[in-house]
Amino acid sequence: MNELYPVFLKVAQLDTLIVGGGNVGLEKLSFLLKSSPKANVTVLAKEISDEIKAIAAKTENLQLIEAAYDKTYLENRHIVIGATDDKEVNKQIQQDAKAKHLLVNIADTPELCDFYLGGIVTKGNVKIAISTNGKSPTTAKRLRQFLEEVIPDDINEMVENIHQYRDTLKGDFEYKVEALNKLTKELLVK
Repeated sequence: MNELYPVFLKVAQLDTLIVGGGNVGLEKLSFLLKSSPKANVTVLAKEISDEIKAIAAKTENLQLIEAAYDKTYLENRHIVIGATDDKEVNKQIQQDAKAKHLLVNIADTPELCDFYLGGIVTKGNVKIAISTNGKSPTTAKRLRQFLEEVIPDDINEMVENIHQYRDTLKGDFEYKVEALNKLTKELLVK
């Protein structure tokens, strides 16, 4: 059973630290910026790849620090992602982050994670997160590809129309929910 609770974070309002400047760090960074281009991110590593440096050159909200990991870099962070190729360093990152009550993800080590970076489908204002409870990122990837194909490209137009309709509704929350349920019920009729 998957007991994870999905949330959608406003990462532009949070400080995220990625420790690791190689391929795994690049993957985590790319995933984060693809979903949230205004995410406030710092990448910390002794060596930072040219690919990450190229992203930083055109991303205002991405900072790079070329230095060895030290727990002092956790100050003023909300989220920490450990993506080094050193298991001991990753474990230390997790322990230091937990001591500061920070949310932490250690790449490819589900038992050290508070959260996972799952598959995400985005069509305009619609965003769907997919989790396999950290068991199979490949399955999440395939489900993402499937959903990207079956969800119509114009779904954002429907969302905008329903949003405008919602703004016209008078009455309390319960009334609005009932009216919106009545309106959208037809969408599921086969």
